[in-house]
Parts: sequence; C-alpha cells; structure tokens
Amino acid sequence: MSNDFIFTIKSLDFNEDYRPSDNTRATTNFANLARGESREQNLRNTLNMINKRFNALAHWDNPKGDRYSVELEIISVDMQVATQGSQAEKAASFPAIEVLKTNIVDHATNKRIEGLVGNNFSSYVRDYDFSVLLLDHNKDQPQFSVPDDFGDLHGKLFKYFVNSKTYQQNFSKPPVICLSVSDNKTYHQIENQHPVLGIEYQPNETSLTEAYFKKMGLDVRYFMPPNSTAPLAFYFFGDLLNDYTNLELVSTISTMESFQKIYRPEIYNANATAGKIYQPSLKNLDFSSTHIVYDREERSQLAIQQGKFTQEHFIKPYQNLLEQWSASYAA
Repeated sequence: MSNDFIFTIKSLDFNEDYRPSDNTRATTNFANLARGESREQNLRNTLNMINKRFNALAHWDNPKGDRYSVELEIISVDMQVATQGSQAEKAASFPAIEVLKTNIVDHATNKRIEGLVGNNFSSYVRDYDFSVLLLDHNKDQPQFSVPDDFGDLHGKLFKYFVNSKTYQQNFSKPPVICLSVSDNKTYHQIENQHPVLGIEYQPNETSLTEAYFKKMGLDVRYFMPPNSTAPLAFYFFGDLLNDYTNLELVSTISTMESFQKIYRPEIYNANATAGKIYQPSLKNLDFSSTHIVYDREERSQLAIQQGKFTQEHFIKPYQNLLEQWSASYAA
C-alpha cells in the first residue's frame, strides 16, 4: 500500500482585525497577542513596532524613515494522510504547520515586494515531541536523555512539505525561521559582519533545538542586527547571506525581533547590549517593557495540551502508516 500526504495551504492576514481561527495553535505567539481585552491595542502596537524597525534597518533612500510597511500573512498548512482505496476519504485533515509570510510595501514606488516565508514556526508534532514524547521518555530516568529517533518523523514531514509541489507553487524561496537565542548557552562574537544581519556570534555548544532543526534539514547561524541588544537564531536552507535580498532579510528581522521584544523582553528589550561574550538570561531585571500584553505561562501550559491532542488525533491513529512512511522516506 502506498502512503502519502496531501497538503492544503490557507492564508490569513495578521492585522489589527486579526482573530485566531479555530485551528490555530493556541500557543502560537501571534494568537496569544490577539486575545483578551488588550487585543486591538496589542496588534496595533506590534505592527507599529515592526514597521518602525523595518524602516530603521532599511535606511538607504529612506530619509524620513517611512518608505516601507510590512504586511504579514499567517500561513496554515493542513496535512491529510492519503491512503489508497476507501481509507483516503476517511483520513481527516490535521493542522500540521503554521508560519508567517512577510510582504513589503514600498510607498515610494507603490510596489508590493514579496518577503520571506517561515519567520515564526509552530508545529503540533513538535509539541508532541517535546511536551509528550520527551517527557514520557525521561519520566523514570535518573538522567535526562533523548531517544535516538527523536525528531525523525517531524524532520521528514517538514522536508517533504518544503519539497512538495504545494510549497513550490505557493512560495518562491525556501523558508527562513528566526528564533530566540538559548539562555542555556554562551555566545561568542566573531569577526564576520553583514550590513543587515549584523555581527555574527557562535555558541559554545550545540543544543537539542539545533539538533531537532537539523533533522528538518536546516542549518543555523546567529547574528545581532544593528542597534539590537542580542543575537537572533536564523535557521535556513542553502546560503543565508547570499540567497536572500537585504529587504527580505530586513522583513524577517523587523518582524521577529519585534515579537521577541514582547515575548522575551529580558533579552531583546534589555537596557544593555550583548558584549563579545554573551550569556542570555530570562532573569535579567534591567529591561524595558513594551506594554504589550503577553501570557508566557499560558503558552507553556497549552503546549502540553496540544501535544496530547497530536498524540490522540495523529500519532496513534496513523502510527503504523507513519512508521512505514518514515522508514522508507528519502529526501
């Protein structure tokens, strides 16, 4: 029996009127911002932060600092297990991945420029791996360990999606995902510097997150953009510095740095800039508030709920099929 996956892409504008869809992961950062009494002010202030940061970074031919604005799309990827025969009709659609896509409006030329897809990265299967599988594996273990095949299925599903016709028809370049640095590592500044990405850093050791994204086919480099307080982690395929234009990179930096100032102000809205040797800390008290309401504790609690949802509605029902497909998959 041949087993495959069918992907369906849905797009929703992230603007002042945004309301999370029923299928959006509740832990997704932008969904967290769009709930409660402060939702409209949260969204308005976040979008203003992104636009101001974009114009500050794209300062050439931009004397008033208002040439550009960023439009964001929430890209939701639903996945259906496609099996031969009557089972194909019974296979339910599962919300696999959610990312952001940037688009740039140049008000000087009245042109709309395609940005990058990726940026934020949300995945139900990743929630299952980290919040269910990994916790169960270490439940009675005296020392923390990781299963040998940890992240294999998720990595193969992601690579399969990026290589799929569905992805190629909707996006012109591979994704770039931008995350926070880890507060468990030390980062060392090196000589390399990029005009937009900024100063490059290298970590003192690898991490579980790096290994997990490596199985997705992604490499990582760390850069601190101009006038930032800390490096960002950029996960990518190919050549980050040469495969993307400056404006594309600025769209990702301005979007994700703004989100990180809200989510991790202790690091990205700190009142002191990272030095040549940098140890991030979420216990740092010397930072400024963005005054944008974000519930970090709720997010960690919901990750476990969504991991269990994945276990019940995707992993268990299709376990044999997923194991067979994963064993035979070749990127």
